[in-house]
Amino acid sequence: MNYQAAGVNIEAGEKVVSGIKQLMGAAGKGIGHFGGAFPVNFAGYEKPMLVSSIDGVGTKTAVAASQGRWEVIGRDMVHHSIGDIAVCGAEPLFFLDYIAMGKLDPDAAVRVIGGAVEACKRWRVSLVGGETAEMPGVYVEGELDFVGCIVGVVDQDKYIDGKSICEGDLLVGFPSVGLHTNGFSLVRRIFKDAGIDFGANLPGTDVTVADALLAEHRCYLEVIRRLKTEFAVKGLAHITGGGIEGNSSRIIPKGLKAEFDWGVWPELPIFDMIRRTGNVAEEDMRRTFNLGIGLVAVLTLENASMATAASWGEWGVPQIIGRVTPS
Repeated sequence: MNYQAAGVNIEAGEKVVSGIKQLMGAAGKGIGHFGGAFPVNFAGYEKPMLVSSIDGVGTKTAVAASQGRWEVIGRDMVHHSIGDIAVCGAEPLFFLDYIAMGKLDPDAAVRVIGGAVEACKRWRVSLVGGETAEMPGVYVEGELDFVGCIVGVVDQDKYIDGKSICEGDLLVGFPSVGLHTNGFSLVRRIFKDAGIDFGANLPGTDVTVADALLAEHRCYLEVIRRLKTEFAVKGLAHITGGGIEGNSSRIIPKGLKAEFDWGVWPELPIFDMIRRTGNVAEEDMRRTFNLGIGLVAVLTLENASMATAASWGEWGVPQIIGRVTPS
């Protein structure tokens, strides 16, 4: 008996590391060492404070596996991670990943991490290391788990925590492009029970159900940078698990609440398909999905008016979706 006979292939893991180094070029020369290194340069920061986050893409990986579209998972994880620290006012510095399978598939692993590499390069985030785990008996063969950890920096006095939010401030929502990385366990159960073909067109559109489900998690870093510099943003919420209300409530001070005008923004067709196919109650839809809003910014009346009148290019048209009221 040896390790490979027990289900762990060390050579396959080495192939993954080799593939990652090739993807990263010179930047990947340190990959494979015991610890990831990042040169710290806090020039321009008076009181630098590190902000970190760790999360996973959940069971969206199962949908990606069914379609053989692994790269989107890597990009999703980087974008999700950036969003979580950017809403705190932080600029991302470096990223680490963890990928686990029941039986290691080097091609799938390299493609997932290749997506992460691509996203890191686009947003100038250093991928400093990670872990590839083969865990027979824990994960279903043919599927995988992917987790990301990110670290960023912000000046202490520029940390965005919502403390300055007050009654009368407005909630401005920026569009999502789909489910992003949340709600997939519910969706997969509903669509499986209903016998939905992922290759069929989403009703009323020219895209497939798979395309709609695997739409890439939008990265709001440039939006947030602009909100900070041009519109004196008071608070930011990245809409992930828990929905619009659940995530926005995390930044609203005690004694106040976020009140939303449900239905004023255009909802993507995939959400109505989920609602109708699974007969999902509206309360559950709102608690599970982003329903077409991926980022909420809290602004004064004047700044909200200017922000919604401005052009945001590929990030869509923001809308005033609610207000801050007494709780």
